[in-house]
Amino acid sequence: MGLSTQDSGLKDMDRAKERRISRDRIRERIRRTVTGTAERPRLAVKKSLKHIYVQLIDDAAGKTIAAASSRDKDAGIKGGSNQAAAKAVGALIAKKAKDKGVTNVVFDRGGYQYHGNIKALADAARENGLKF
Repeated sequence: MGLSTQDSGLKDMDRAKERRISRDRIRERIRRTVTGTAERPRLAVKKSLKHIYVQLIDDAAGKTIAAASSRDKDAGIKGGSNQAAAKAVGALIAKKAKDKGVTNVVFDRGGYQYHGNIKALADAARENGLKF
């Protein structure tokens, strides 16, 4: 008596739901300690299966200072969710931050592992002048 395909699908959904809940817990734990100010905004990262997004946020004022993503036309990115795209987005947010007069930031990895695309984005931002 094996599992039917319907039962198997439910098992996969439960696993995906558990992953999402686990990442949400990690993100909440990070956000308790990482807050952005006007002098040192929070560099928040969000990634989906197709794109990567990043924002500079002043949590004290509740304002977004700058944002960049792999969907931006000025980023010049073909594929949106690979390391090349992450590097381009990191360089773009660093340029936008410099234009706004921001050099120091607090990095909020958004519950993702500091690995792969997240690391590539952070390294590119550092290489282009952001300090965190």
